[in-house]
Amino acid sequence: MLHQLLAVASGSLVGFTLGLVGGGGSILAVPLLVYVVGVASPHIAIGTSAIAVAVSAASNLAGHARARTVKWPCALVFAVAGIAGAAGGAQLGKMVDGSRLLMLFGVLMVVVGLTMLRPRKSGGNPDVKLTRETMPKLLPLLIGVGFAVGALSGFFGIGGGFLIVPGLMGATAMPLINAIGSSLVSVTAFGLTTATSYAWSGLIDWPLAFLFIVGGALGGLLGIRLAHHLAAGYKHALTLTFSGIVIAVGLYVIARSILA
Repeated sequence: MLHQLLAVASGSLVGFTLGLVGGGGSILAVPLLVYVVGVASPHIAIGTSAIAVAVSAASNLAGHARARTVKWPCALVFAVAGIAGAAGGAQLGKMVDGSRLLMLFGVLMVVVGLTMLRPRKSGGNPDVKLTRETMPKLLPLLIGVGFAVGALSGFFGIGGGFLIVPGLMGATAMPLINAIGSSLVSVTAFGLTTATSYAWSGLIDWPLAFLFIVGGALGGLLGIRLAHHLAAGYKHALTLTFSGIVIAVGLYVIARSILA
């Protein structure tokens, strides 16, 4: 019974993070599955977290869609471009030692988090759209960045939201709250692509994934509400929260890799 409760509680934390900042859930999911729930194999933890995070992201996406914060054309192009990268990256990731992956991943998280802390001249362009007029400028950026982020997502076995959010902002100049909502399209797509690869290799614990998904749905509801509260009432609080989570988890991953 304790095992099941820990799985639901861990899933709730992942869902809350996904709902709040659109990312960070996957890299939290693997340590939670290994160190809290007690999954022995890191690769099974990665496969199980991939399907659980994908479903949790889809649930949170519905909430953001109702709030009209998803830029659908941009989000879909980004996601489709990344699926091919995620499929190839997942194959490579299964062949690389886990501790080396985590060390590199932790460094990458810290770099991305620090980049997000840089002051921006404006809050972004809330009216940005992928149209016939903007396509020559936006389409190459969305496809290129989407493919690269998808490859990293599959390689590290994560949804990639913490990379997708700044990727979408850099490619389109959309505001952070729109990038968070739109990123969940890609988190769902990349997670399902990675999970399919791991399922094919028999590396998913399906009962555990179900418990994780139930917890993720509950945590996601609170995360979405808090995200919109911060975006509406505090100009820089959401950016600081996003960056802080990414940097903190990155430092934790680096520390665990060094100690191991």
